[in-house]
Amino acid sequence: MSFSALPKIGMGTFRLKGNDARDAVKSALSLGYRHIDTAQMYGNEAEVGDGITSSGIPRREIFLTTKIWHDQLHASDLINSLHDSLARLKTDHVDLALIHWPSPGDEVPMKEYLGALRDSQREGLAEHIGISNFTCAQMDEAKAILGDTPIFTNQVEVHPFLANRKVVAHAQKLGITVTGYMPLAVGKVMEDETLQRIAAERNLTPAQVAIAWVASRGVVPIPSSTRPGHQKANLEALEVELSEEEIRAIDELDRNERIANPDFAPSWD
Repeated sequence: MSFSALPKIGMGTFRLKGNDARDAVKSALSLGYRHIDTAQMYGNEAEVGDGITSSGIPRREIFLTTKIWHDQLHASDLINSLHDSLARLKTDHVDLALIHWPSPGDEVPMKEYLGALRDSQREGLAEHIGISNFTCAQMDEAKAILGDTPIFTNQVEVHPFLANRKVVAHAQKLGITVTGYMPLAVGKVMEDETLQRIAAERNLTPAQVAIAWVASRGVVPIPSSTRPGHQKANLEALEVELSEEEIRAIDELDRNERIANPDFAPSWD
């Protein structure tokens, strides 16, 4: 089956290694997740591939994303690295291949690596292509380069303490779906009083409240968890409809707190 849109929630695998990654993917799929997100840099593509093959869920029913690291952005490197990713993932294609970060200091021209990414799509290595950690200006540039080739998503950090409003709004204006990584702010949402209060009133967890808030903005959350109980609760958060009042209260938590901010990051909006 070919996916015309991103599934509404994904299972993130950042920081999951070895058996933890393998078991978490298998468990997520058994609970009903159909969107699995990994990256070359996570060092777990092989284990993610194992989790998928051992799940018993047909590959065609799973939306699989990987991301190309910034040391593989020269055209020939990019295609070769994607072939390597597919071998580790034990599949002949990914549903979505992303550029993990724009080339630091524009060392590799965007035209070169996005052109190579489009070539990989034409070769059938990736069903869809997209970007990650791109600013508003970089999205505009990417769109100009790719023309009629759709940018399936821009995957950026989104959680109650980093609403990332400008980027989300700009992507949506351009018709690019936003995927929100770290929707639980690496666990910090559990400690927030506002989220705790709303969760207590609604018989939810603070994590479910945070995920519901991300989803209410039309952003696809990709929470990461190794525990089946948490995975199930995160999946069920999609059914939660927050009131306007609750959304407003969560909106006020935005403090531009960025967790993923390496020294090679672009100048953020």
